[in-house]
Amino acid sequence: MDRFMGQARLEWWANQATCLEAYTIDITDTVDTAGMAGTWQATGRHAPVLDGTQREGWDFLMEMDPYFSLVFPGKDDNGTFVRVLEAEDAALTLIEVPKGGWLDEQHPDLPELTL
Repeated sequence: MDRFMGQARLEWWANQATCLEAYTIDITDTVDTAGMAGTWQATGRHAPVLDGTQREGWDFLMEMDPYFSLVFPGKDDNGTFVRVLEAEDAALTLIEVPKGGWLDEQHPDLPELTL
């Protein structure tokens, strides 16, 4: 991926026909992820900051499954499938899921990334 800075949308899909929620985020940086061929990583924050109800919904979806489609402005596609990690200060790290998924030793949940 080329570098991108700007707004994008995180969408959480229950199935191919049902998007349960979409969140606007400001992406502040994107980088290629060394050691994970074909993947990239981005950082960002919710824009605007989530209110109480939105935060409850976000926390619920993150607990259910922290994988979202990242949709860039002007793109007419299904987006890029990403794993979302959230730091205590609400900073987001988005990691592209490679086609076919991760090998176990590459999966970002093993161990949890520190931000």
